[in-house]
Amino acid sequence: MLAIGSPLATSLRSSSSCNVLLRELQVLSLSLSLSLLWCFEFLVSWKEQQIWSDIGESEADKDRMLLELERECLEVYRRKVEEAANAKARLHQSVAAKEAEVATLMAALGELSIHSPTEKKVASLKEKLASVTPLLEDLRMKKEERMKQFADITSQIEKISGEISGYNYPSDTMISSLTLEEQDLSLRRLTEFQTHLQTLQKEKLFVSNLFRSLKFSLLSDRLHKVLEYTNEVHLLCGVLGLDFSQTVSDVHPSLQRANQEQSTNISNGTFEGLEKTINKLKTERKIRIQKLRDTVSALFELWNLMDTPQADKNVFSRAISVLRLSEAEVTEPGVLSIEMIEQASAEVERLTKLKASRMKELVMKRRLELEEICRMIHIEPDASTAAEKSNALIDSGLVDPSELLANIEAQITKAKDEALSRKEIMDRIDRWLSACEEENWLEDYNQDNNRYNAGRGAHINLKRAEKARITVTKIPAMVDNLISRTLAWEEEKKMLFLYDGVRLVSILEDYKLTRKQREEEKRRCRDQKKIQDLLLTEREAIYGSKPSPRKTNSFRKPNGYRANGNGSMTPTPRRSSVGGGTPELLTPRSYSGRQNGYFKEMRRLSTAPLNFVAISKEDTVSTYTSVCGSELGSPPHS
Repeated sequence: MLAIGSPLATSLRSSSSCNVLLRELQVLSLSLSLSLLWCFEFLVSWKEQQIWSDIGESEADKDRMLLELERECLEVYRRKVEEAANAKARLHQSVAAKEAEVATLMAALGELSIHSPTEKKVASLKEKLASVTPLLEDLRMKKEERMKQFADITSQIEKISGEISGYNYPSDTMISSLTLEEQDLSLRRLTEFQTHLQTLQKEKLFVSNLFRSLKFSLLSDRLHKVLEYTNEVHLLCGVLGLDFSQTVSDVHPSLQRANQEQSTNISNGTFEGLEKTINKLKTERKIRIQKLRDTVSALFELWNLMDTPQADKNVFSRAISVLRLSEAEVTEPGVLSIEMIEQASAEVERLTKLKASRMKELVMKRRLELEEICRMIHIEPDASTAAEKSNALIDSGLVDPSELLANIEAQITKAKDEALSRKEIMDRIDRWLSACEEENWLEDYNQDNNRYNAGRGAHINLKRAEKARITVTKIPAMVDNLISRTLAWEEEKKMLFLYDGVRLVSILEDYKLTRKQREEEKRRCRDQKKIQDLLLTEREAIYGSKPSPRKTNSFRKPNGYRANGNGSMTPTPRRSSVGGGTPELLTPRSYSGRQNGYFKEMRRLSTAPLNFVAISKEDTVSTYTSVCGSELGSPPHS
């Protein structure tokens, strides 16, 4: 009896497992498996005696390690067998797919007795695949050629069938049975198509001959011409709003369509009468078109002048359509009727009477619009169309109100174009003026003794003052940039850039000069203050200081301030001046609507005796700050 874990028992278990695997896959031979396992057993037994004995492993450990080696070997073996089986399945699937396609193509092409090389016994799947591939390519090429032949014949059949159906022969069922099917591309089917094509060609020839004989036997050229003339008369009568029956009856009574008892007269007199009638109607159409166009053009002018709503214009939409059509394209019934023209003429007459009563109002309205545009872009409007002058001219009858209105409209268009070209510079002017207002506010804020009091809203003014100081530092660069932009505009337009009648460059240069003078004045005030402080210090050292008997409030400035809710005063923005004792900054607004004066305020001097000892230091400083107050805006030092 074999011991569990012995080499022989282990070898038998390995052999049994391999045999089960070989039976499941049925790919490799049993002899190869047994040889592999006996080789494995021999190697393991030899290695076991040599290595494990040296290590001193126990029999249980030897069995465990032997089982692990056996399992790993079987896994490798199983994986290799599965890969081989998968490769075989893929080859078999490819061969089967191509053989199926070959069978389908052979059936479609009708080649049923072809002996395929695939029917021969081949050694392997790869050889089968190599033999079926060329055959498949050849059949595909045959299919494409056969389909081209079918498509060519089918297109000819469809063309001829369409020509036959144009002769009013039934053709709905002729092509339905000839639908091209890829499942049947045999020579028999191709022959059927060719036969049907020949049949249709014969039928086409027969129908053509039949139609030609009927045409020349039943209808004469004269009758066709009479019918054409009659149709043209019918069209013209419809456009002009005339009675067709009465018109053709004047030529010949047989031309009325209601007259079925009498055949149509095709004599030379009928031809001449129809030709004269057509020429007469065309002349009348031309006259009415011109009259309607003139009336509609007058309507457009009055509508634009009177600001007529779109609903009133839509009433004449049919008449308006004539303007964009040529004479031959005017075919709408009744569009040139007498009623349509009279309706448009009546509207023109009504609007003309209304225009006379509203002309002065329209002139004034357009003039106000012109003045508003000019005010927004700061240019001077044309004085020749001023409101007073326009009223006087209209009342006196010296000028046509329409011409005056057209003149104002032209001025409005010109002003709008100029506003568009001045937009960039005007935007920069607005930013500059806004910065100037912030500068003026900062000047007033700096002169407020209570600006650092901890009241409600004081922190808001402090933040605004910080932003204003940053903005003020950008003013010189803004002015220089504005001057360069203005000069470039003047160079491009070949004209001066005027702002409320004054050249903008001159305003900016004056502003720069005034600003420079103000800076010099501030610097001079600072130097004088230093000298004054030095003199006061020396006098105090010689004569001694004397306390002031009273407090002076002459530093406060009531103008340009408002209460902020906690007893303190907050300066309000202003533009006309920059502070007491300094030159006025001449902005465009100060040019256009300035109020003369520099808002200087006289400071009341102290009533103490006129000697250097009696004049208190506080009064002296107060008097001095009333002159150079704009420089005392820095926060007090602790």
